[in-house]
Amino acid sequence: MERIEGVAVGLCARSPYLRPLTLYYRQNGTQKSWDFMKTHDSVTILMFNSSQKSLVLVKQFRPAVYANEVEHQFPGSLAAVDQDQPQELQPALPGSVGVMVELCAGIVDQPGLSLEEVACKEAWEECGYHLVPSDLRRVATYRSGVGLSGSRQTMFYAEVTDAQRSGPGGGLQEEGELIEVLHLTLDDAQAFADNPNIPKTLGVIFAISWFFTQVAPHLGLQ
Repeated sequence: MERIEGVAVGLCARSPYLRPLTLYYRQNGTQKSWDFMKTHDSVTILMFNSSQKSLVLVKQFRPAVYANEVEHQFPGSLAAVDQDQPQELQPALPGSVGVMVELCAGIVDQPGLSLEEVACKEAWEECGYHLVPSDLRRVATYRSGVGLSGSRQTMFYAEVTDAQRSGPGGGLQEEGELIEVLHLTLDDAQAFADNPNIPKTLGVIFAISWFFTQVAPHLGLQ
């Protein structure tokens, strides 16, 4: 997962996942404009494995995080995006700087599927757990990237057992996914969330906090 080579950066031409646009509007009589990205809405799923007393998370390399870290450590490194052809990104950093711990998640890009069905699909593909929509509890729907995309994200919760894990997980190879499934024990979960040296998403921190306040007390886990 962390062996990243031949890194180059270039202009984004056409993408099925995002589209840069500019919104022109008048606010209180003043003409304004705002650049934004049209992106898909998404779902996330926090799973609690009651057989192992653990929370199910995923770990994967995120190219955007990697590129951002290169720019953070070496300002000006992304200047190559102004070139017509992709340019090698120098200096290169180890792939580990782009690896993140996250909730199981996926974009909503298949017409006809409910959010619950998308969540079940992702739980199977990424983590190998078989879920049906009735297994899910909707936790919250909120906006993410409000300055850039404003897309909706819906978080679900599900209690699972080892018996429901009948697939390998790891993501879809045909989509280039390379995902590692993590089982975080409840004894370690709060320290994990509080540790600033472990690269993780805000969703993971929120999910762990939510679990301990809204779920754990009812399961006799505190």
